[in-house]
Amino acid sequence: MNIADRPAAARALTAQTADLTVVGGAGHVGVPLVLSFAAKGLTVNINDINEKTLAMLKAGRVPFIENGAQPLLAKALADKSLFFTSRPSEISTKGPVIVTIGTPVDEFLNPVRDVVMKCIDALLPHLHDGQLLVLRSTLYPGTTDWIDGNLQRQGRKLKVAFCPERIAQGHGIEELARMPQLISGTSPEAEREAAALFGRIAPEITLLKPIEAEFAKLFNNAYRYIEFAVTNQFYLIAKSAGLDYKAILQAMKKNYPRAQSIPTPGFAAGPCLVKDTMQLLAFARNEFALGNAAIMANEGLPLHIVGHLRRSYDLGQMTVGLLGMAFKAESDDSRASLSYKLKKALATSARSVLTTDPLVTDDPELLPLDEVIARSDLLILCTPHRIYKNADFKGKPMVDVWGSLENANVVY
Repeated sequence: MNIADRPAAARALTAQTADLTVVGGAGHVGVPLVLSFAAKGLTVNINDINEKTLAMLKAGRVPFIENGAQPLLAKALADKSLFFTSRPSEISTKGPVIVTIGTPVDEFLNPVRDVVMKCIDALLPHLHDGQLLVLRSTLYPGTTDWIDGNLQRQGRKLKVAFCPERIAQGHGIEELARMPQLISGTSPEAEREAAALFGRIAPEITLLKPIEAEFAKLFNNAYRYIEFAVTNQFYLIAKSAGLDYKAILQAMKKNYPRAQSIPTPGFAAGPCLVKDTMQLLAFARNEFALGNAAIMANEGLPLHIVGHLRRSYDLGQMTVGLLGMAFKAESDDSRASLSYKLKKALATSARSVLTTDPLVTDDPELLPLDEVIARSDLLILCTPHRIYKNADFKGKPMVDVWGSLENANVVY
């Protein structure tokens, strides 16, 4: 009997007999998944080495911005449907185990899939043959089958599935409930059980082979990253011609359906898009020309801004204020944010660089917005948080690549 068929009276009362375990469950991928399953009446073991975030969740506080998470967390705690563990030995011994750790890239931009295997090796003594093991985050193509092969060579008989997350950070709970879930398994049994599990929270299931699902996740993110690169290139071309790209883009999109998907220009970064593009580059032996060009365009935008400012201002006599250090608007996540690349590039040119962000909480150098505005000679909008829309910038010259400020003294 799978968990979808178990009666409520038979549900777990301890972490080790929870309906399912989510390893890395206190992170950005894990929390919306955990709360979505708990909202459907399942007991969930949140297994994570980050004791700080576990303590926050246990105390009823969501550790980062995730729309709709707070009331679901409060209800799950009241229902006693969440368990908080930090060691591999504390995972559920019967229910499915979902691993949210993906494939990182090293300093040479190559994928490091051993990281995922090491996580599974730590869990392996506590997993029982016949358990469903679901891989959730981005994997280098072929990793699911590679892991399954390693397990078989060790004489283990786990049901291995890859069910990639495709949520927009901060909107995971909403999107899990309305978007199709890609399901793949290394055996018909793994595929069937994974489909039944995610069928509890997803409105539709799409079945693929494991390597197809791995490519689907990478293609999704690389395509989005390339879209940002295209609009950033358009922006720079328009600027070099002395034109207002915002006006051009608005005209292109007005009542013209085939242009609606063109994004606005700006910093395209974060923990997924560029990393996944790099993984495709590695798989294609660096012959993914569009991906390589996208990385150069997006990663080069902060350097283009610094180059323009050097030509236009005596930066050595100026204090530059950076507005927004999160990797995207209305997020508190500063991982891989290009705002920090810009900060580092300006540090060698400007007299000083000040930073502010109303949402980021893990950077002790951040200052209040009013102080940054008052002390700066030049401002740069790095992350277009809503709070900046109607802020009073005291007439200071402003760099706004995003084209989101109406009343500022925009100079670039």
